[in-house]
Amino acid sequence: MTTITASRVRAGSRWPDRLAPLAAGWLGLWGVLALIGTLTGAGYPFGANDTHGGDVNLLRLVPVDLATPLFAGVLLTAAVAALAMSRPAVRPPGPLRALLAGYAWAVAFGLAVVVPDARVLIVLGYLPILLVGAPFGWPPIEYSDVFDWALFGRFAALAGGLLLAGAVLAWQRRTAGACVGCGRDGTDRGWTTPAAAARWGRWAAGIAAAIPLTYAVTRFAWAAGIPLGISREFLTEMQDTGLVWAGFGLGAFATVGAILTLGLVQRWGERFPRWMVGLAGRRVPVLLAVVPATLVAIAVTAASLGLLSNPRFWELTGGVSLTGTPMLLWPLWGVALGAATYAYHRRRRGACRRCGRG
Repeated sequence: MTTITASRVRAGSRWPDRLAPLAAGWLGLWGVLALIGTLTGAGYPFGANDTHGGDVNLLRLVPVDLATPLFAGVLLTAAVAALAMSRPAVRPPGPLRALLAGYAWAVAFGLAVVVPDARVLIVLGYLPILLVGAPFGWPPIEYSDVFDWALFGRFAALAGGLLLAGAVLAWQRRTAGACVGCGRDGTDRGWTTPAAAARWGRWAAGIAAAIPLTYAVTRFAWAAGIPLGISREFLTEMQDTGLVWAGFGLGAFATVGAILTLGLVQRWGERFPRWMVGLAGRRVPVLLAVVPATLVAIAVTAASLGLLSNPRFWELTGGVSLTGTPMLLWPLWGVALGAATYAYHRRRRGACRRCGRG
């Protein structure tokens, strides 16, 4: 009976072993497409070729003629690295292991954080408005201008970066003798214990909830006709174009996100509250909180890199002002939300289905 149970547990926790092949396939596919773009001179969606939002992407600094083959080379070599990580648990020599891990993490960071920029966060924030308003012709935009090849490329890069990050993490655990599924090796101590994570996680969650609220306050004020941090003329222009309501939507998205962030350290973040009919009292699945919070943390960090490196951002917002300061805090928001999510995961994760620890 014990053997049958153990085999079922192991069979249900094999997803980390699939990350490296999936990452290799995904990166290889996009690497081939980038290689075709290099040969044909068409298809590269970033930099000067991106007419909708390319000015807030760091790839704008790299000429297209250089960026296209560089992108293809990085993707294809990363695919080979992911394939190497899918091999059985043979620990390579120290320098080779460090080189392979360092390269994979650098590419994963570039794909998940540098390439996506602010457009991913903006689309996530506007998505409820776009879906609800589409049948009524509001907001008055061309949807083909929003959901274009460049946006698809950003989400494809994000997916590839996350797959590669998962693959290299699983590989490092495997070659270090830790559990591939949970990373436990029986040495949890100090700040990594659930009790310690509960303490520092509260601070991280508090910071991650406060920053988006400062952003929401300005947008709600504009919707109410109060030119908080901007001129009356600029507010009138936004009212005439309807942008003020788009800002209101983003402010509402930020407020909801701040409230949900507090759930990472509240009781209702572990058990569904009583007013949720059909779910009241049930345990909140850990991944239901961890996955969206992680995606938002990455999207916020990616948006901050593109915005803060763009000179026009400083011209339009005035830098340290009521308009610009909330966005100047976005890097801290991304880091704090990521830390709060990690603390929630450390605190709530149960026994590992793969190794049985915990």
